[in-house]
Order: sequence, then C-alpha cells, then structure tokens
Amino acid sequence: MKALLLTDYKKLSVTDFDTPTIGAKDILVQVRACGICGSDIHGYDGSSGRRIPPLVMGHEAAGVVAEVGNDVRDLKPGDRVTFDSTVSCGECFYCRRGKINLCDNRMVLGVSCGEYRRHGAFAEYVSVPQQICYRLPEDLPFERAAMIEAVSVAVHAANRTPVSLGDTAVVVGSGMIGLLAIQAIRLAGCSQVIAVDLDSSRLKKAQLLGADVALKADEVDVPAEVRKLTGGRGADVVLEVVGATPTIRTAIESSRKGGSVTLVGNLAPNVEVPLQAIVTRELSVFGTCASSGEYPACIDLLARGAIRVDEMITATASLEDGVDWFARLYNGEPGAMKVILDPTR
Repeated sequence: MKALLLTDYKKLSVTDFDTPTIGAKDILVQVRACGICGSDIHGYDGSSGRRIPPLVMGHEAAGVVAEVGNDVRDLKPGDRVTFDSTVSCGECFYCRRGKINLCDNRMVLGVSCGEYRRHGAFAEYVSVPQQICYRLPEDLPFERAAMIEAVSVAVHAANRTPVSLGDTAVVVGSGMIGLLAIQAIRLAGCSQVIAVDLDSSRLKKAQLLGADVALKADEVDVPAEVRKLTGGRGADVVLEVVGATPTIRTAIESSRKGGSVTLVGNLAPNVEVPLQAIVTRELSVFGTCASSGEYPACIDLLARGAIRVDEMITATASLEDGVDWFARLYNGEPGAMKVILDPTR
C-alpha cells in the first residue's frame, strides 16, 4: 500500500509500505479521509517529541472496513466506520471505570514517543482494534466523519465543565478546537458564549458558528469586557483552548468568583498560573484530555447538524499533495484550518 511516511523531521514522502496485518479482534480499514491535526504539525518538526521517525502519522480518520479478524462480530467488510484515536487496553483500573482516555496502557494512532510506536492513517489502510470503531450513517460524508475525533475533544471538554442552564461561557482561543468548543458548550446549556482570539477572521467564524460576542484580545481588556457583559461578575465557565501562560491568565481573570475554568489547550508543557486568584476566588480548575466514550454522541451531533464542521475544512487533497500541505500548514498558511487527506485520490 502507499503511505505518507515521516522519514525525518520536516521530511515526508509517499512510499510503498507493508499493508498492516490484523489480529483476531482487529479491523483493517481502507482510509477514505484523514485530517492533518495540529499535533501532527508539531510532530512534523520534532518539537512535541511524540512523532519519532520513521512514522506514518494521522489519527483523525474515517473509511470502509476492508477485512475483519476472526473474533469480530459487529462489523463486516463494506461497513463505513470511524475510530477513536486512543487505543485503550480495556483491562486496567481506568478502563474498567470507563475512563479510557486515562488508560495506563494508552496508545495513540500515528504516534511514536519512545514508549511505543503506532502507525496511523495517512495511508491506504490502517489496522485498529474493534472496540474503538464506530459505524457511520450512510449519508455522513467521510470528510465530516474525519472531524469526529476533534469534535469529541470539544464535547468531552464540555462534559467536564459544570454548566447550568443559562450560564455564560468564555472560550479563549478560536482555532479549530475552540470553534468546536463554542458549539459544544452552547449545546451543554450556556445561553451566552463569548469568543476570544487575536485573529479577526477566526473571530468572524466563531460568530458564524454561534458565539454571541467576539473579543480581539490585543484590542480590548478581555476580563473587563467579560465583566461588562455579565453584570460585573465574570463568566460562569471558561474554556481555555490554547495552553499558554497569557491565555490561561486571561481565562482565570475572566471567571467569576466560584466559577470554573476548563483547560483544554496543551501547547506548552509548563505554564504560570495566578495561584492567589484561583484560591481566594475559589475557582474550580478542570483538566480535560482527548475523549472518553463520546464518539456515538458526536456522530449523532454531526449527522443532525447540531455541530457544524464544513466551515473549518480548508481543503481535501491526496497523500502526494499532503507533502506540500504539511509544509504550508507548518509555515502558517493564512486562513488554513483543517486539511483532509484522501489516500484513494
């Protein structure tokens, strides 16, 4: 089969690769769409330390079942599927409690971090265990289905956030996950959603997708504006979707006393936080990682149009064109958000 292989940092090539073998409980999927994730871009130059070459990256994918293992009963060749990016063991302390994203033996498709290597879906075929696969509706396009992994991150973050009907939410960061978080936190019950970013085009998209107010962080005092919009209190809940000291500070300062801050962004391994503000204002701070069983709900939300993703898809391209798209995204292609690769092109 052909695959887009990271042969060295910043070096990708489409090459012949062994078609994966499958075990008794595995499924071989013919990949029809796989999104380039921001984490793939960080892995492309080695900055994340989680994409050690040689590696086939890619974990946001959908396709058609090509072959099933002997013990697979619920799926058959020809079925349209997507799959979780997290490969959990199903047996550890956390898996037995339904916290599959915290699995002690967790692996992620398309990741090589020294502890394990798991080739991903920038290829014609990928092998995945049956327990992470989900059947897709016939009328859900593969390009949208490839966005379900990202949608699940936002939905899980919303599920981690203690929302009461009618709350005000601030979402700091209007990149792709931020735009999905805006929609997810609205569905969770927030009646006012305030988007924050430095990019005017992203803020316009945030309003198109449901934000009531857009605040450009380098033009206004964001916490002061949030207080104006909330009777002087601050937001009930804040989702930080960047992962850097300045944006985390903005998130905390935008929260009301007794409010909640959910940290979704994971850009920097270490940040500074205003500890006294958290303690004296009795804020609740939540971490959120990947997703944990939200895939069926996300498939339904996409199929019904309750969460929209088309506005975030910049282009659909072949694996060969993926080499150029990786370079363009790495260099900050203006206006680009999500590029989907289709290995059948």
